[in-house]
Amino acid sequence: MKALVLLSGGLDSTLAVRLMQEQNIDVEALHFTTIFCNCTSSKASCHSESDYLASKFNVPIKVINNTAPFIEAVKRPKYGYGSNMNPCIDCRINMFKSARKYMTESGASFVVTGEVLGQRPMSQRKQAMRLIEKESGLAGLVLRPLSAHLLEETIPEKNGWVNRAKLLAIKGRSRKPQPGFSARMKDLLTYEPEASTNDMQLLKSGRYFRFDKHTKAIVGRDETDNKVIQARAQAGDLLLEVKDEPGPVTLLRANNGAVTPANIRLAASLTARYADVGKAIQVSVSVRKALTDEPASVVQVTPSNQAEIDRYMVQVNPAL
Repeated sequence: MKALVLLSGGLDSTLAVRLMQEQNIDVEALHFTTIFCNCTSSKASCHSESDYLASKFNVPIKVINNTAPFIEAVKRPKYGYGSNMNPCIDCRINMFKSARKYMTESGASFVVTGEVLGQRPMSQRKQAMRLIEKESGLAGLVLRPLSAHLLEETIPEKNGWVNRAKLLAIKGRSRKPQPGFSARMKDLLTYEPEASTNDMQLLKSGRYFRFDKHTKAIVGRDETDNKVIQARAQAGDLLLEVKDEPGPVTLLRANNGAVTPANIRLAASLTARYADVGKAIQVSVSVRKALTDEPASVVQVTPSNQAEIDRYMVQVNPAL
């Protein structure tokens, strides 16, 4: 199955690409420019960024100049203006019409966007989204994976082309239903551009720490997290737990396969920090290799302090 992803070059549309690739869907990117863009003159522009991302994720990209219909929408918007003369709904309709046409030409079966329900007050309300789809001839064929669980099922979901269970439920600008997810995704793509589905799934669980460009740790928040972390452990990973006390399971992973002693101690200190050890100064933490029968080793550590947490945690949510 092939999807046409509208790639702006921002984080949300990048997440949409990755969520489709995670489901083994063939992806082609589509990027729109207008006369109002600086896409040909700035290396930091949306065009150069979308080209870079398409190359990074190994997807072809089509760039369409949508100036003419955009100017018409600015002059005579059927559905009115938002702030600063922007005809949000008419602009989206024109863009989606162009996407529908190219979808047919490219052999794609549906369109994917990084839109988030409620992020934009005019064009990203449920009623406006339905209107835009209907007016552009894409009713039921626009998948918004970041907010899918808050929206009606699309044709790709109903037909089983896409697994709805693997999509998200983000709403508005605060991203409260997925605290820290975008920051984690950005970190993952920065340091691990070839990240696996397993790495992607781990973003949804536990507290996420980045030690260096190769090494990260996931510390469970509760029993459910602990089970997920253990289930997703791979050969080469280390699993840490405080000995004889309730607390988190921590997964320590190095993408170069080399976990340093210093990082083991740091992961152990974080594990101790979130365990039920009271005011203990020294804590025993077991360290075992995942998927092996080798006996665990034990390290004695001092629980991490707040400064260490602040330094290494990749997290937007302040409730650490």
